[in-house]
Amino acid sequence: MKISIPEDAKYITDKLLEAGFEAYVVGGCVRDSLLGDVPHDWDITTNARPLQVKEIFRRTVDTGLQHGTVTVMRGDVGYEVTTYRTDGDYSDGRHPDQVTFVPDLKEDLRRRDFTINAMAYNEQDGLIDLFGGVEDLKKGIIRCVGDPDDRFSEDALRMMRAIRFAARFGFEMTPDVRASITKLSGNLSKVSAERITSEFIALLTSDHPEMVRDMYETGLTAVFFPEFDLAMKTPQNHPHHCFNVGDHLIEAVRNSKNDRIVRLTMMLHDIGKPGTLRIDEEGITHFYGHAKLSAEMAEDILRRWKLDNETIRRVCRLVLYHDHGNDICTLSQARRAISVLEDDAELLLDVKKADVLAQSTYKREEKLALIESYRAAYEEIREKNQCCSMSDLAIGGADLKETGIKPGPEMGRILKALLEMVIEDPGINTREKLLELAADLEKE
Repeated sequence: MKISIPEDAKYITDKLLEAGFEAYVVGGCVRDSLLGDVPHDWDITTNARPLQVKEIFRRTVDTGLQHGTVTVMRGDVGYEVTTYRTDGDYSDGRHPDQVTFVPDLKEDLRRRDFTINAMAYNEQDGLIDLFGGVEDLKKGIIRCVGDPDDRFSEDALRMMRAIRFAARFGFEMTPDVRASITKLSGNLSKVSAERITSEFIALLTSDHPEMVRDMYETGLTAVFFPEFDLAMKTPQNHPHHCFNVGDHLIEAVRNSKNDRIVRLTMMLHDIGKPGTLRIDEEGITHFYGHAKLSAEMAEDILRRWKLDNETIRRVCRLVLYHDHGNDICTLSQARRAISVLEDDAELLLDVKKADVLAQSTYKREEKLALIESYRAAYEEIREKNQCCSMSDLAIGGADLKETGIKPGPEMGRILKALLEMVIEDPGINTREKLLELAADLEKE
């Protein structure tokens, strides 16, 4: 079984071998190569100690000498070279208390999380598969190296990784892996928000984001996303819906465009529904004001997940407006959406479509047709170059200043009012007309 190693990675392994050491590419790059995918990173493992690695290569970075890792630079690309090691106890459930360098490749592979990630390769020895990784790739299963309880107790994030790998490859977890995650799910609280969020987004942007349900069923979401657990317990008894709130969120993500912003939006767009649930005399559920509450909750959740401000701004804006214009499409409504959402106006249509596809079939065709009418409206607005933002107005602050209006809150009020007028009637967006209207507004 031959793997094609990139020239620079092969150079590193060859140099280590020439120096009398062992060296293999290892882990995800071997797995992805066997699956026919192009690896993003090529990690190398060796029995050479970190200082010995540094002596062999001219350009290195001390990535983590205490853990045995040196980054060898080849041009602008770095390759992590790590000494064979075993890990001590993980008293914090995140990091080994100590690392022991070992001379044996088998001992190094034994500490890794899953069999499909515990394979090594070089051109001299071929594939080293001591724990059945190739067979598990063929079977399409996620199985731990050794006892799952041990692996997940060492690093609780591995529980999320198990589900994320299953989602990425369309695999299934073995029963003992699932049972262990369910038993130890509470340990995820020891893991940093940044690491959890990275794994969760990787799951959401995989080909099988519906495996969020596995995180719920095994108790993981209760740790980092308890709002979702409440959504899974909130019914939607209404002609427009056929799922509870949580399952609707999952279906919306599954039916959405594979875009990080869109999928986060779909995961959160109705997260406020449990807090707005009302049931009428006929037993029909209603969620008045849920978009506003969902946007507020989304901001809190995304900040808790340590996401950047730009992501938070865009997602919360789409969540707030996900129900905008659900009854009728007019050009002024479309211009207003563009005014508020800016470059994300097109994404709103993707959000709306995913939302509809996660509902019942009741009036589905009419809903989808309305979305397409918005798409056509956006195209018309762009073709006619109609004003949708302050920068598109035919006049600005300098023009108003010439008429005697001083910069400040009053000027801002007038410009905002002019934009509202132009959104309703693009034909008035001329310098002469807007100055006339500004004079009237100043008198108010």
